[in-house]
Amino acid sequence: MRIVKEAAERRNEILDVAERLFCTNGYDNTSTNDILAEIGIARGTLYYHFKNKEDILDAMIDRILNETIRKAGNIALNESMPVLERLTKTVLAANVDTKTGSMILEQVHKPQNALMHAKMQEKLLSQLVPLFVKIIEDGISQNLMQTDYPEETMQMLLLYANSVFDDSIEYSEEEKKRMVLAFISNAEVLLHMEKGSMLEAMLPMFYRK
Repeated sequence: MRIVKEAAERRNEILDVAERLFCTNGYDNTSTNDILAEIGIARGTLYYHFKNKEDILDAMIDRILNETIRKAGNIALNESMPVLERLTKTVLAANVDTKTGSMILEQVHKPQNALMHAKMQEKLLSQLVPLFVKIIEDGISQNLMQTDYPEETMQMLLLYANSVFDDSIEYSEEEKKRMVLAFISNAEVLLHMEKGSMLEAMLPMFYRK
C-alpha cells in the first residue's frame, strides 16, 4: 500500500535523511540518488520539494538557523537572568556546534559557496542583533552599560566577531588570546563599561571545553 505523506512531513523526512547521509558520507560524496534510495521515493517527489542537492543544503541551513535563533531568543528574553550572564549564554546558544552544524559550516566556507556563506551570516545577524539589543538596553537601565547606539554597537561587535573568530581561520594560542582580550576590551569601551567588567562573563564564549 502506497503511503501518502503531508508535504511538510515529506520535506522534513528528506532533510533528515540528507542530513544523516551528509554527516556520514560527506556532502560531496552524497548524491540525490543516495537520498532517494535511502528514503524510497520517486525522483519527482524529491524535485517537488527541492530543485537540487544545493537546495537541500540551503533548506538545511535555514532549519538549523531557525532552531539556533529560537534557543538564543529564549535566553536573551529571560529577564530573570543577570544581564552579563544572559549576554554570554545567548552568544553560546547562537553558536552552531552540532555535528550537522559543523558539516554545514565546512561546506559554506568553501570558496564556491561564498554566496551561501553570506546569506547564512546575513540571516543570523539580522535576527540576532535585536536579541542582543534587548540585553544591552536592560544593561543600560541597570547602569551597567551606556550607549546611545545599542543596535549599531551590536552590529559592529557581531560583524567583527563573525569575521575575526571565523572557524575557517586558524590562529596560534597566543594570537587567539590577544584577539580575545582585545575584543572584550573594545566591547567594554564601546558600551562604556568599567574596564575588566566583562572579562569573567565573556571568556567562556571563547574557551569552552
